[in-house]
Amino acid sequence: MDKSNGYEHHAATFIRCRSKGLDGVGVASVQHWARSLPPNATVLDVGCGTGDPISKALIDEGLNIHGIDASTSMVQIFKQNFPGIPVACEAAEDSSFFNRQFDAIMAWGLMFLLPEKTQEVVIQKMANALRTGGKLLFTAPSQKMKWEDAITAKESRSLGAEKYKALLAASGLSLIEEFEDEGENHYYHAEKL
Repeated sequence: MDKSNGYEHHAATFIRCRSKGLDGVGVASVQHWARSLPPNATVLDVGCGTGDPISKALIDEGLNIHGIDASTSMVQIFKQNFPGIPVACEAAEDSSFFNRQFDAIMAWGLMFLLPEKTQEVVIQKMANALRTGGKLLFTAPSQKMKWEDAITAKESRSLGAEKYKALLAASGLSLIEEFEDEGENHYYHAEKL
């Protein structure tokens, strides 16, 4: 089974698309969120890809980043882009990084690529890996829906805002806010109680 949900096979296409015209989408929102974190916070970027532009935005804000991505090709480029930054080529649901504690965790553009049960597991693992008061930020459409991913042609699925809110609450997280960015990505910002 391809734990990268087709992104290893389509890594070159993803990298080309993300670096041409879309490279700034989400950066301002992630930077705004990063500024709500303590100085030098340790942040886990789940589904980090090559690290550009989201991990880069966090690093530029002075945060200590760790990355997870299931695509070998993406992780290799991440290592080239950010030598010395800890990164693991692992599926989110299997990552050993969840055995640690973080000040914040983010998953930009990942959750809806995962099967429903895997999304539930990953939300619980992210919650468990947050320190008390830690922040979680992830993107997924607010509507419950399924669609074909533009790059991999595999099914993507949003569980919808009500389900995500229920999963966050069941995981000991309190939703702080929801918002959208310039690319119409919907964000869920939560804190561990």
